[in-house]
Amino acid sequence: MVSSALRRVKPPATIAMSARARALKAAGRDCIALSAGEPDFDTPDNIKEAAVRAIRAGKTKYTDVDGIPELKDAIVAKFKRENGLDYNRSQINVSPGGKPVIFNAFMATLDPGDEVVIPAPYWVSYPDMAQLCGATPVLVETRLEEGFKVRPEALAKAITPHTKWVLLNSPSNPTGAAYTAGELKALAAVLLDFPHVLVLTDDIYEHLIYGDFSFHTIAQVEPRLYERTLTMNGVSKAYAMTGWRIGYAGGPEWLIKAMAGVMAQTTSNPSSIAQWAAVEALDGPQDFIPSNKALFQERRDLVVSMLNQARGLQCPTPEGAFYVYPSCAALMGRRTPTGKLIDSDEAFAIELLDAECVAVVHGTAFGLGPAFRISYATSNAELEEACARIQRFCASLR
Repeated sequence: MVSSALRRVKPPATIAMSARARALKAAGRDCIALSAGEPDFDTPDNIKEAAVRAIRAGKTKYTDVDGIPELKDAIVAKFKRENGLDYNRSQINVSPGGKPVIFNAFMATLDPGDEVVIPAPYWVSYPDMAQLCGATPVLVETRLEEGFKVRPEALAKAITPHTKWVLLNSPSNPTGAAYTAGELKALAAVLLDFPHVLVLTDDIYEHLIYGDFSFHTIAQVEPRLYERTLTMNGVSKAYAMTGWRIGYAGGPEWLIKAMAGVMAQTTSNPSSIAQWAAVEALDGPQDFIPSNKALFQERRDLVVSMLNQARGLQCPTPEGAFYVYPSCAALMGRRTPTGKLIDSDEAFAIELLDAECVAVVHGTAFGLGPAFRISYATSNAELEEACARIQRFCASLR
């Protein structure tokens, strides 16, 4: 019998849809999976070589629970260089992935009855991690017409005496929406009125922003929130290191110490080899990031253009990440050529996969529909073919 905590959560829809696509592909179908949030670029060679050097130098033993000093120093330098945030080693956590950073922070601070305010759409794991830790997720819906960004008045309304955390994600998974400095300043003005609330900002897509947009993080634009903000990041997206499993964060010393206490009884340290690779990622050449970003922007523009040509879809242009989040509201109530009713965005995603073998993730899994998420972290040719299939599927609905 599984625990009551585990019964409160469900498997991530992103993983489930990717598995379904893999099964169809194994059965011989020509499937295009746009469901996984993973860069298709390889890890840069200098980072790989740093890992090899670490292995050959025997750096394969246990390390400090929450990160080697050399990686903490690289993270301190990164936060100062790129975000104008001053931390020291005792304010830095390194975890085996970005997801454990968030979970460790929640486990270290949440009690039954606490609340976590989460704007929707949200990354699928945020509410479930809060529930696993005994807290209640409080979801604040955003609107396509407002760029999928939470409004200050909506944030203020969601906060109660039970609120422990407000969670922000910019650029966002699943929408790609990113907050300007002014928008963050307006949210910070609300948070300053609630000194009991901690702020967790997930900046994992920081380097994937497009056009003239400039990235900012909330403790940077409002220093008065510094002492109660956990600024989380990682090497998985910008450095194409998803499998290396290194996430990190800067925050108040008491919280970092508490998170290390959780790790001491659960995962212990992240991989020693991956940590040395991450040192090279943060301290080494960064010149590949702009070129990768330019390719992602080209893909974004291709996908947005083609989806907006599909009947019944409305696809806003996101500021960052590698996702689009088109609305399929106009297609609700229609039927496929075989007579199946499209009565939800999940039905849309399932029928699209069955009819055209294109895997997307339905929007209600992210807390706001009817919509769906596409990851454009794949080749232009695959994206063009996938979008043509989506256009054909939408045109077939009656």
